[in-house]
Amino acid sequence: MGRALAAFSLEAPALDPLIARAAYRSGGYPYPDRPKRKAYERELTTLQIELLKVQKWVRDTGERVAIVFEGRDAAGKGGTIHRLTQHLNPRSVRVVALAKPTEAEAGQWYFQRYVAHMPSRGEIVIFDRSWYNRAVVEPVMGFCTPLQTAHFLEQTPVFETMLVEDGIRLFKFWLDIGREMQLKRLFDRQKDPLKRWKLSPVDLAAPARWDAISRARDTMIAATHRPQAPWTAVLGNDKMRTRLGTIRHLLAHLPYEGRDDRAIGVPDPAIVLDGAAYLAREASGAAGA
Repeated sequence: MGRALAAFSLEAPALDPLIARAAYRSGGYPYPDRPKRKAYERELTTLQIELLKVQKWVRDTGERVAIVFEGRDAAGKGGTIHRLTQHLNPRSVRVVALAKPTEAEAGQWYFQRYVAHMPSRGEIVIFDRSWYNRAVVEPVMGFCTPLQTAHFLEQTPVFETMLVEDGIRLFKFWLDIGREMQLKRLFDRQKDPLKRWKLSPVDLAAPARWDAISRARDTMIAATHRPQAPWTAVLGNDKMRTRLGTIRHLLAHLPYEGRDDRAIGVPDPAIVLDGAAYLAREASGAAGA
């Protein structure tokens, strides 16, 4: 594993601050530095109180909420999910992170194993990666054919419309980061024995397949960003802003009892983008700035 990461080794400690600053601004990230941690923690606590109201509302009304997290490797999906669920009652919130399909699952309708994990009445389900593996990871890594991906992209809007029309509130988040930030975070994982487990062969291959992943992502969002199931992209170079922006967007789009709009605030439009706006940003070259 160490040899696989040698291509982006940061062996000179004196360069670390410089590399960190460059990584932070990579991909055209709009902020030059991080927010103050104490301010972040205050805002996070306020938003987590609102999330508890959401959970109570979901239980009391029998609502069903499904939240999909996709994104670049090391973009912060796990950390964001952790802060989202940190103080919720685990009896009515589940995180679903499926391993690769078994032989039996590989012979089923592609969506079948995900249908089994959809929320029941009064439940919130969070997918840490999802059926969208077929749109980005699988085609880029050669785990499926172009025809299978094309068929998936054609079927997905129909599948998601069925979910929404049956009453599921569906949220889809794509977390993105700059190329240099991805390299830095992957190296940080390799250095930290408590985070090394997060590195997979797919993670290690991601930097070399940056452009292919970008093309697959754009095709996926263009084909599946629909009014009934829109994509929300979050620029994730700063983990604190990512977590706050994602939670704010979720809270702002749920009509729960006791919602405090002043506490929620407004999702930061500089980093929380509608799927169409995100594609326009990518096409304009802003992400390469």
